[in-house]
Amino acid sequence: MTKVFKLASVAAITFAALSAQAASTPVPGVVYDTAGKYDKSFGEGVFRDGVEKYNKDKGIKVKEFEPQNEAQREQGLRRLASRGNQPIVGVGFNMASAIDKVAAEFPKVQFAIIDAVVDKPNVQSLIFKDHEGSFLVGALAAMATKTGKVGFVGGMDVPLIRNFACGYEQGAKYANPKIEVFQNMIGSTPAAFADPAKGGELTKAQFSKGADVVYAAAGGSGLGVYQAAKDGGKLAIGVDSNQNYLYPGTMLTSMVKAVGRASYVTWEESANGTWKGGVKSLGLADGGVDWALDQYNEKLITPEMKAKMDTIKADIIAGKIKVHDYTSNDTCKY
Repeated sequence: MTKVFKLASVAAITFAALSAQAASTPVPGVVYDTAGKYDKSFGEGVFRDGVEKYNKDKGIKVKEFEPQNEAQREQGLRRLASRGNQPIVGVGFNMASAIDKVAAEFPKVQFAIIDAVVDKPNVQSLIFKDHEGSFLVGALAAMATKTGKVGFVGGMDVPLIRNFACGYEQGAKYANPKIEVFQNMIGSTPAAFADPAKGGELTKAQFSKGADVVYAAAGGSGLGVYQAAKDGGKLAIGVDSNQNYLYPGTMLTSMVKAVGRASYVTWEESANGTWKGGVKSLGLADGGVDWALDQYNEKLITPEMKAKMDTIKADIIAGKIKVHDYTSNDTCKY
């Protein structure tokens, strides 16, 4: 009986220790923007490659919050922070003011934001070199066009989206100095990322001027761009997550951003005790951005195009090609 009692005691102590360890492990959180986690773009990239993967790999369920309006962004952050969740990832630059405010209220809680810089010691700012990835797809557009004219449709007219446009035009003109690039922005408020009808209208207008490849950096509005391309027998380029599957044969490629992976890493760093506030700038060299080639668009990419893309990518990483960052001075240089 004594031996059995001792074995039971050891088991109980071990279970208690494991339970205490589990309890001390921070449970991460994420607050999506108002487009939610099934936007087939930015938010879904965080969900699929970040949240779902982390849940599976770590056995810890990330706490999620989907705001229905702008005011709820702050509410969601505060709710998760008050419950001890961390790091809490805010998805998108529209979360900046809310994270700035709530991070000040909870200085011991770790936060992260994608696509914006919040200067707080308990905030990790995850910035992507969108101009590098956009340069690649711009070069590919120039290789694919039959008219020598390509287009760009952006969502909200802010420096971040201008950086996509600038990189895209640089890449197109690198591949073909004589190419013509049309650019349009959908609007000046966050609603510009949720207006596929306007995205489609602008795309059709660019097609009427001769463009036959259009790149969308417009969140949910990009779905209108892709539909217009399919209806018109033209090509489109997706953004943020790999959107090639949406319209096989129409999607030339997608400029992918590793937003899910970046979220995963910030959660993992916290669990490992290596998390630090500050700015992380992620580009081609570290897998932060890239172009997508898969079974849905492989028939559109010739071996010559693939080889040229590999060379351009390597040259950007090596510094042989310098891609101008629009956000550095709000101008676009070629």
